[in-house]
Amino acid sequence: GGTGTLPCFPDLIQFLAEGSFVFLSTDRYSSEQEFVDDLKNMWFGLYSRGNEERDSSGFEHVFSGEVKKGKVTGFHNWIRFYLQEKEGLLDYYSHNYDGPWDSYPDVLAMQFNWDGYYKEVGSAFIGSSPEFEFALYSLCFITRPGRKCHLSLGGYPLAIQTYTWDKTTYGNGKKYIATAYIVSSTQ
Repeated sequence: GGTGTLPCFPDLIQFLAEGSFVFLSTDRYSSEQEFVDDLKNMWFGLYSRGNEERDSSGFEHVFSGEVKKGKVTGFHNWIRFYLQEKEGLLDYYSHNYDGPWDSYPDVLAMQFNWDGYYKEVGSAFIGSSPEFEFALYSLCFITRPGRKCHLSLGGYPLAIQTYTWDKTTYGNGKKYIATAYIVSSTQ
């Protein structure tokens, strides 16, 4: 399956191609297939976060969450949050940030305990599709890797922070996604 199987990707490809970004050119990607292959590598390529075993990926970190050194890391997806809470594996404590939106998607920064491990603060979109989040995080990583990406969502400002994984690379020195998450609507 091509990108047509994910509803947000044709829009993301068109946005990148029409915007001021270097996309379908010799500087970035020469074809849509090269773009799709790069997305697979940056998100799903395995690397080690500490024990030399290639057991982590940007996707796992952002959308599923990980436990590293006794703490929850990543875990920025509300659907996973909901399912883990429903199974009794997650205990929601509180939120210390609620976005300005009065409809979905919204943004929350939450504190919780996941299977005995504490997450001091973790931000997530609430009410959005994983495809939307994947496309938005990908956009920010491609255009502003390792930096804040300032956007507007429903007329309100929104900042996404991405980080590159700098210890290993793929392809011709390309970097994996270490993480991507919402910083806030005001930073």
